[in-house]
Amino acid sequence: MDLAFTPEEQAFREEVHRWVRAHLPPEISHKVHNALRLTRDDMQGWAKILGKKGWLGYGWPKEFGGPGWSAVQKHLFEEECALAGAPRIVPFGPVMVAPVIMAFGSPEQQRRFLPGIASGEVWWSQGYSEPGSGSDLASLKTRAVRQGDKYIVNGQKTWTTLGQYGEWMFNLVRTSTEGKPQTGISFLLLDMKSPGVTVRPIRLLDGECEVNEVFFDNVEVPAENLIGEENKGWNYAKHLLSHERTNIADVNRSKRELERLKRIAQREGLWDDLRFRDQIALLEVDIVALEMMVLRVLAAQKSGKNPLDIAGLLKIRGSEIQQRYSELMMLAAGPFALPLIHEAMEAGWQGDFPGGDVALAPLASTYFNLRKTTIYGGSNEVQRNIVAQTVLG
Repeated sequence: MDLAFTPEEQAFREEVHRWVRAHLPPEISHKVHNALRLTRDDMQGWAKILGKKGWLGYGWPKEFGGPGWSAVQKHLFEEECALAGAPRIVPFGPVMVAPVIMAFGSPEQQRRFLPGIASGEVWWSQGYSEPGSGSDLASLKTRAVRQGDKYIVNGQKTWTTLGQYGEWMFNLVRTSTEGKPQTGISFLLLDMKSPGVTVRPIRLLDGECEVNEVFFDNVEVPAENLIGEENKGWNYAKHLLSHERTNIADVNRSKRELERLKRIAQREGLWDDLRFRDQIALLEVDIVALEMMVLRVLAAQKSGKNPLDIAGLLKIRGSEIQQRYSELMMLAAGPFALPLIHEAMEAGWQGDFPGGDVALAPLASTYFNLRKTTIYGGSNEVQRNIVAQTVLG
């Protein structure tokens, strides 16, 4: 197994490095490097820049308009974007629903939906979790009843990330109550501007409304928006969840945030504290180990082997690392990490207090926000059970 990059891959990295540095708006990079609030325009603006280059769907094959990159090239692209301070690509369109449409959608659905995803013009949301149906997703209750050439959808979704911006939603709905719960689920594409759709933001501990409740009251969805076969949606959802869990691991963001942690520790006078340095070193070792795990998967794919299904394991380690670096940043900043005044930050106040630092004001917000990472995408407890069954046997 060779984990070293080839000269061709190194040349590819340099190409991506130069392009990203030339096209990433500096004001967006500044926000990302200091964990400041990103607006919809920030996130979608970067998506459209990538879309013009043909790189928003960077994981897509050429036959669907993607660059057709190898797994290693995709990894290098993600790393260069993260280190440059690019916003994470909002995954619901290009990373999650697009592969499902490619694999299971009809040619007409592919022609209709993929161009808007590839360009960054259309914002997608995910309709999975419901009250009482999170990690136990198969127990979902949102109903879709077929009436002629349309479905009538009633129910509720929750924890819909950035759903307040959503224009389309890929939605798991129950179309049958016969047999096992998994066998009665279908996969619908739903226009969020349809009559009967109500989005209600949920304010979180960090003061943000990143997630939402979405209600469906007799929402009409054309039957042509059904992906694949009715009652086969669970199979399509599993295909999508493997992409989501690998995306959550996000080792490249952790590498960038590790450097930010070191900068904060140096500025706050903790760099010479050996015990604190030990904690940073332990974190760095774990990040390197996670990266090696990712590279092992890539090496196996390069050699044509099928690596073990370790998406759950990547999710577990990646999410725990994200929580650790946010906690260490809080510890390093001390009392300056505490302020969390939503109205002041909304008005642009960032560290404007005696001794304040632009890098410290959002730390409490980041810490609270990353508490969720071990829960969403399938809780880590559930993922450990899956790993035990599929990897350990």
